[in-house]
Amino acid sequence: MGVSLVAALGTAKAQVFKAEEPLAHTYSIVARDPKTGEMAVGVQSHWFSVGTAVPWAEAGVGAVATQSFTNKSFGPKGLALLKEGKSPEEALAILLADDEAREVRQVAIIDAQGRVAVHTGKQCIRYAGDITGKNFSVQANMMLNDKVWPAMAKAFERSEGQPLAERVLLALQAGEQAGGDIRGRQSAALVVVPGQKVEPWENETINLRVDDAEQPLDELARLLKVYRAYEHMNKGDVAVEKGQMQLATQEYGAAEAMFPNNLEMKYWHAITLANNGQVEQAAKMLREIYKKDENWRELTSRLPEVGLLTVSKQNMEKLMRIK
Repeated sequence: MGVSLVAALGTAKAQVFKAEEPLAHTYSIVARDPKTGEMAVGVQSHWFSVGTAVPWAEAGVGAVATQSFTNKSFGPKGLALLKEGKSPEEALAILLADDEAREVRQVAIIDAQGRVAVHTGKQCIRYAGDITGKNFSVQANMMLNDKVWPAMAKAFERSEGQPLAERVLLALQAGEQAGGDIRGRQSAALVVVPGQKVEPWENETINLRVDDAEQPLDELARLLKVYRAYEHMNKGDVAVEKGQMQLATQEYGAAEAMFPNNLEMKYWHAITLANNGQVEQAAKMLREIYKKDENWRELTSRLPEVGLLTVSKQNMEKLMRIK
């Protein structure tokens, strides 16, 4: 983990750059949606699994991006300081006060009010810099050029009105298009949390990571699209529970349109139709699913015993005998 680089920096500085601090030279964004209150961190780097080091966020509290010669503790410690009532500026000052390596750190903090604080150390590898705006901060180091973070800021500001996750992704994509990391790309991450405090298990609305890929932002965009498709599936399930079958059909249809080859989306849509008396339509869908993978037929046989398929014996036979 950068041993040769540490040695090259000399004995004195080697006391500062610790082996347990990953060299997450990268570009990132922390942001807040003023309408929903959601907060997010997005990041891409030429470093393995950047999502385990840079992004930190807590619902109703704030978000932190800690990078360059990364001090991971700045994530949880920064959030804890915000919870104590410190402003991002105060929290950042406390984090850096006792840090001998402050000049090689890059840290950004945003709180639930949209207040932002950012620090780019004087010894961050060029090109490095940051821009703060209303409800966001973009920051980058070891970039190919000095156009990366301005491009990110512009893209984020221009995307106002879109969902926060999509805005963060657009900012990252703009940074890549402007030149990105001088070393290339390897991993990326996107974390979104609610604006209000929630139960711990509900902390992250979105948590997507690409640990190792040739085009991590392309994969991150694909995963976000999958997430949105399953949002439609969930809304369809809720509509079914409320007896709103027309709405359920619309939501399931929206999900399937996004991923027409996803058999699971089609399958549970079909099962829902069967449970609501639309057996012929369900059978038509299941026929195509069974043709592609017979395991789905076997799964259908197991659903009645756990109450997930509640059709008559005659209709059950019809669903099982589909050719």
